[in-house]
Amino acid sequence: MNLDILRDPLDRRSFVERCARTAFGLSIMPFFTGSAAAEPARGAGFGKAKRIIMIHLDGGLSHIDSFDPKEGASKGPGSAVSTKAGFQLTSFLPETAKIADKITVIRSMTAKVGVHESARYLMRTGFEKRGTIVHPVLGAWAQHYLGPSSKTLPSSVCVNQNSGHGNGFFPATYSPLPILDPDGGLANSKAPVADDKMTKRQQLLAQLDESFSKRVPDENVRAYNDFYDTTLQLMKSSDLQAFDLGAEKAELRDRYGRNRFGQGCLLARRLVESGVRFVEVHSGGWDMHKELEDAMEDRGGEFDRAFAALVADLDSRGMLDSTLVAVTTEFGRKPAFEGNGRGHHPLAFSTVLAGGGTKRGFVYGSSDAKGYKAAENPTSPGDFHATIAWAAGMPIEKEAMSGSGRPFTVGNKGKPALGVFA
Repeated sequence: MNLDILRDPLDRRSFVERCARTAFGLSIMPFFTGSAAAEPARGAGFGKAKRIIMIHLDGGLSHIDSFDPKEGASKGPGSAVSTKAGFQLTSFLPETAKIADKITVIRSMTAKVGVHESARYLMRTGFEKRGTIVHPVLGAWAQHYLGPSSKTLPSSVCVNQNSGHGNGFFPATYSPLPILDPDGGLANSKAPVADDKMTKRQQLLAQLDESFSKRVPDENVRAYNDFYDTTLQLMKSSDLQAFDLGAEKAELRDRYGRNRFGQGCLLARRLVESGVRFVEVHSGGWDMHKELEDAMEDRGGEFDRAFAALVADLDSRGMLDSTLVAVTTEFGRKPAFEGNGRGHHPLAFSTVLAGGGTKRGFVYGSSDAKGYKAAENPTSPGDFHATIAWAAGMPIEKEAMSGSGRPFTVGNKGKPALGVFA
C-alpha cells in the first residue's frame, strides 16, 4: 500500500470513502468526531450560540434591492417598506419584514473580491484563496476547538451543495456531510445486508487491518477504524430520523416553501434540534445582471419565505436565543441600475444575523447614500466569521497549525463586531 495516501488529507478522504463503499456499501461521507478532535475551549468568546445555521446566497445578493434600500439613482424596481423594527427593507421581502424585530442587519460589509469563485470561497471560509492552502469552514473550526457536538450525528452538514473540502487543513473527517437533496435525506444510510452480516464484515476488516495498524501507528489509520464504528452507530441509531422531512407536518413544510431551499432550511432546523452544531444551506441563482425584478420575485421570494419561516420556527420552539442564523452572499451589486440589472460590487453589501445572542430589530453599520461603499463600521468577511465564531464560544485569537506548519486563526485575524450582541 502507498503510505503517501495517509499523509495527504484529500487522498485520505478518497481512501476512506472507497473502503466504506467496498466493505459496507456506504456512500456516507466521513464525519468522524472521535479522538482527533481538540479539547473543548473553556471560557472563550461569547458562547451563546450553541448551534449555527449559515445560509449562503450564491451569486451576489443586491443589497439595495433587499436589506439596504436607497433612493435616487440607486433605486431599483422594488419600493422601500417600513418594518416594526424601525428600519426599512424592500418590497421583495414582505415576510422578512414581519420578523424584522428578530434580526440584525449588517449594512457595512465590504471586500475586495468581485469574482464569483474567489468571493464564494472568501465568504465561506473568511480567507482569500491563495496558493495551495485550503482553509476550513466554520463548522470545521468549531469541531477543532469545541469538539464533537453529538455522539452519533455529524458535527456539520452542508445542504444543497457538495461540501467540497470544507475541513480545509484539518482532518478530512471534519468535512461537512453533504445533503444534495433535502427531500431525499441521507443517501444510502440503510445497511445493504442484515445486521449479523454487517458485524461479520466489520470483524473481518478489523482482522485484516490489525497488522497494518501495528506497523503504521498513524492517527489517521485509527480514524478510519473509528469512522467505520461511528458510521455503523449512526445507521443503527434513531438519530437518522433527523434527516427525514416526512416527519414534519405538511402545513409547516408549506410554510417554508416546497422547493430545495425552503426544505433545506427546514432540514437545517431539524438537524440543529437533534444535535448537529453547524449547517450550511445554499441557494443559487443570485447573479442578477439582467431581469433583476423577475429574479427577486422568484429567487428572492423563495428566500424571503424560507428565512422568515426558519426564524419564526426557531423562536416558537425557544431555540432562537441559542441558535445563530447567518445570511451571507458573495458580494453586493452596483448602485447603478443598468437597464434591468446590476453588476458585481464587493465594496458594499449586506448580511444578516438572527438569534445566538445578537440584538433583535437592529441595524449595524451603514453604506453611503448611494450604497457604493461601507460608511460606518466597515465589516470584512473575516470580521463576519470572527463574529460568528465569538458567538459560538471559539477562541478566535488562538492559532491552529496547518499541515505545512503555518498558523491560522478563525476569520484570518478578523475582529468580531461586538456591537451586534445584546
